[in-house]
Amino acid sequence: MRIATWNVNSAKQRAPRMLDWLAERRPDVVCLQETKLTEEAFDEQFGDALGELGYEYAVVGQSAWNGVAILSRVGLKDVRRGFPGMPGFPDAEARAVSAVCGGIRVYSLYVPNGRTPDSDHYAYKLEWLAALRESVAADGGEVAVCGDMNIAPTDADVFDPAAYVGQTHVTPPERAALAALTDLGLVDAVRARWPEDQVFSYWDYRAGMFHKNLGMRIDLILVGAPVADRVQAAWVDRAARKGKGPSDHAPVIVDLDTAPDGDIGPMVPPPSAKPHKPGSARLPQA
Repeated sequence: MRIATWNVNSAKQRAPRMLDWLAERRPDVVCLQETKLTEEAFDEQFGDALGELGYEYAVVGQSAWNGVAILSRVGLKDVRRGFPGMPGFPDAEARAVSAVCGGIRVYSLYVPNGRTPDSDHYAYKLEWLAALRESVAADGGEVAVCGDMNIAPTDADVFDPAAYVGQTHVTPPERAALAALTDLGLVDAVRARWPEDQVFSYWDYRAGMFHKNLGMRIDLILVGAPVADRVQAAWVDRAARKGKGPSDHAPVIVDLDTAPDGDIGPMVPPPSAKPHKPGSARLPQA
């Protein structure tokens, strides 16, 4: 079974690329984030096309912002929109959906960004993650927590730690909140497969960050121990970030039981940029 997660940064804008990618990579379960469509608009835009590709789906959406979905060719049972205790800002946002797909409870998550460490949105992010942990703790081992976590787990998951000083995504409280999830017994599938390699899943649109390979790894697939034992490949489909009109994120793929493309990775195709010299680049927003 192939599980993938992808922040598409507007499903409507990414529609042709997304459908072509689904036909090419043929994932069995796909978690989407930042669809930026209401549920009705998602149905209208993608219902027929996804049906032709063999997918049923569950969507939690809102217009212009957020939005998550799960597409599945291996069943879609016990769909849960949001999770118990999920806070809002101040109202509930379209940031979480889960379902049982092929015997695994799969979450598609778009974790709040946090904006700045001194903001109310940052406090909301930490509260949101704490509530998520309680929900996942009740699920047992057959679980896959997928999505844009908006947290780089360690300094190895950003191109230059010095460039991120004072920024969100890397602060100790955020990383502790993410570690609280893995402390439940979840395994970071990509990092477990490629413990020493530089791996990114997000590159800012600005300043040529993708072509320079100045990125972050914030899109994760965390799996329970029984699922981790089945992993045969785990990789970032970097090809989907290339070309005209891409998302600023690339899909992350985990293959269970079999690996149709072989045990490839960590980023496919690998970047051609020269290695970054620490201190030689700044974030575009800085």
